[in-house]
Amino acid sequence: MAENTKRGVFSLNGVTGMLIATVLLLSILGVLTVWGILVQQASASHYYDATPITGSLDNVKMKSTANADYAFQDAK
Repeated sequence: MAENTKRGVFSLNGVTGMLIATVLLLSILGVLTVWGILVQQASASHYYDATPITGSLDNVKMKSTANADYAFQDAK
């Protein structure tokens, strides 16, 4: 059997690989956190208007394509 002589502490599978994986995961965490904060701030200032839903429910039929008028409208 051939002996494995390519063992090293700083090979890509060792400490270096662990550090690369850790930095990559922390950078992904940072990007997703910043993105979540920005989405939260945008949603807080441009919230959904519930007036089409709660305004008049008398005209809503059980099966009708016009019911889309009473759904949530996208934020502007």
